[in-house]
Amino acid sequence: MRSERGRNLCRGSQCYHMETPAAAAPAGGFFPSFLFLAFGTLVAALLGAAYRLGLFYQLTHKVDKASIRNGGENVAAVLKAHGVKFLFTLVGGHISPLLVACEKLGIRVVDTRQEVTAVFAADAVARLTGSVGVAAVTAGPGLTNTVTAVKNAQIAQSPILLLGGAASTLLQNRGALQAVDQMSLFQPLCKFCASVRRVRDIIPTLRAAMAAAQSGTPGPVFVELPVDVLYPYFMVQKEMVPAKPPKGLVGRGVSWYLENHLANLFAGAWEPRPEGPLPLDIPQASPEKVQRCVEILSRAKRPLMLLGSQALLPPTPADKLRVAVETLGVPCFLGGMARGLLGRNHPLHIRQNRSAALKKADVVILAGMVCDFRLSYGRVLSRSSKIIIVNRDRKEMLINSDIFWKPQEAVQGDVGSFVVKLVEGLQGQTWASDWAEELRQADRQKEQTFKEKALMPLAQHLNPVRVLQLVEETLPDNSILVVDGGDFVGTAAHLVQPRGPLCWLDPGAFGTLGVGAGFALGAKLCRPDAEVWCLFGDGAFGYSLIEFDTFVRHKIPVMALIGNDAGWTQISREQVPSLGSNVACGLAYTDYHKAAMGLGAQGLLLSRESEDQVVKVLRDAQQQCQDGHPVVVNILIGRTDFRDGSIAV
Repeated sequence: MRSERGRNLCRGSQCYHMETPAAAAPAGGFFPSFLFLAFGTLVAALLGAAYRLGLFYQLTHKVDKASIRNGGENVAAVLKAHGVKFLFTLVGGHISPLLVACEKLGIRVVDTRQEVTAVFAADAVARLTGSVGVAAVTAGPGLTNTVTAVKNAQIAQSPILLLGGAASTLLQNRGALQAVDQMSLFQPLCKFCASVRRVRDIIPTLRAAMAAAQSGTPGPVFVELPVDVLYPYFMVQKEMVPAKPPKGLVGRGVSWYLENHLANLFAGAWEPRPEGPLPLDIPQASPEKVQRCVEILSRAKRPLMLLGSQALLPPTPADKLRVAVETLGVPCFLGGMARGLLGRNHPLHIRQNRSAALKKADVVILAGMVCDFRLSYGRVLSRSSKIIIVNRDRKEMLINSDIFWKPQEAVQGDVGSFVVKLVEGLQGQTWASDWAEELRQADRQKEQTFKEKALMPLAQHLNPVRVLQLVEETLPDNSILVVDGGDFVGTAAHLVQPRGPLCWLDPGAFGTLGVGAGFALGAKLCRPDAEVWCLFGDGAFGYSLIEFDTFVRHKIPVMALIGNDAGWTQISREQVPSLGSNVACGLAYTDYHKAAMGLGAQGLLLSRESEDQVVKVLRDAQQQCQDGHPVVVNILIGRTDFRDGSIAV
């Protein structure tokens, strides 16, 4: 049986109904649809290509072919607008325009003898000023030489901007001189990485980079500046576009592509753009978190606070933080950039036997300190203590908390602001003085041990503990201490006290050797009226020696004290007993003071023969610095164990 809409088919006892279309689609209808789709795809591809080639942008933004301006001027303008006073560098052709432009705008360009020193100097500026320190280096090996310093800044959470030259945009991945995949190298080390591809992008990219360096948990940022975005139009044109138009269809196509690429590089390059700082994103502890911490601390009998470098970050000034800590009245240990916060010999500042104190405390505030190797991964904390930890970085804040320790309150936010709010919430509460006195008594016992060690006579060389005691007595109130080394520096950490906040510079948790010269350079430029005293181990000084040429050329008077025990003693102490060999650990009592004199600095020697002249020589070195000369004091010492002050000849 048939019907208009279908038909029934019966086979035996089974019946099936089959629908038939009312009107079949025309057989040729598929082809117009396909053609329409293909045409749309082609148009979209052409529009996308035109966008990527910058053709749309060039319709409304022209190229000023007569201008002699260069992209380096845009770089300098952004740095100037952000208050940058110093640019550290080792010169290279890739970055010359930005160096010259910075000089013209009054930014002091300081060239070092190693790229890593330039970044260390920028790091010191960042730590001491709370702003972004800036270094610029050339492409390829110039940038790879900075990797250690950039990683050190990442771990120390220092906001630095590294500007790196690069091969021209057209020649990358084509075997150009000093070309390497710089972005892949620095992305794991930096919070923000960008490669500028057009002159008009320089200003917004740098503004974003500067904001990223200081927002959240501070750290290094990297901006790659290919050579053709830094030089003026006429010079790039000369290198990029053939002088004689090529013949043939392919040649004319290549010529058009190069000319368009050049136009896109410089289109809108000199149009006015905002150059100043962008708003920063600084995390703050919630009022609820602060209140819970106030309640915990208010019930404490033996509270203890550990302050780390994050506590000294903006926006809380060091002086305001110091007042807050004094008002709080909780005994505290100071580490990193927090050293010196309370000045010299403050009754709340406990300096020795930290592990024992942590075991006795009932409430511990880790303010910018984390449970890494410095706190034995959290094992030094008592299970019975209530732990309050505050940090800008949540991941870092909770490190090892699933193994060796557990926080009562974990507060993500700015450390300095948190301490101020904590004090406000406690409203003048005080704690029994016997707890702080108990901790100070342990300090006095440890200090007495060092006094006894200082009296030990040595047959051949100076007693390093005694030398450092005299350094402590001589160190002026306006000094900044830069430390770079092993045993000599480790012993100094027990004996030599920074005179105020932001007056102590050490590498931080990465334990990097070689920071000394760069840190000293940045410190002296930031605080020209301060005396910069650098305490070096003789091994570490090898990294910094050549930079006394930099100090002489730029008239940077700093004073280096070298604890010269003729070896990598901190390594040797473990290696010899356990492995039976001193291989690679031996150095010599080298005349470092004479090497410095060869570079134009002043050099002084302290040895067993001048044992009673230590203070006089230190005073002479101070006078030389005050007269504008960098000075190296080579101190021949016996070997000391920084852990307990024990000494060997």
